[in-house]
Amino acid sequence: MKKILKGQIVSNKMTNTVVVKVETIKVHPKYRKRYTSSKKYKADTAGNIFEIGDKVLIEESRPLSKDKCWKVVKK
Repeated sequence: MKKILKGQIVSNKMTNTVVVKVETIKVHPKYRKRYTSSKKYKADTAGNIFEIGDKVLIEESRPLSKDKCWKVVKK
């Protein structure tokens, strides 16, 4: 089963690659306070058709380069 994450495009300056920021809501174990943490993933695209701020779904894939192992599924 491949993981699917939802995020927002932060950068599209590379060819066939976008940087996607994924935010998750966590709960502190002691204080029970909710907070958001974010992580950036590099994802493969078919072309440069995405703009900064687009909401996308990314899917886990085989390693495509040193730090790129995600593909953009849909907008």
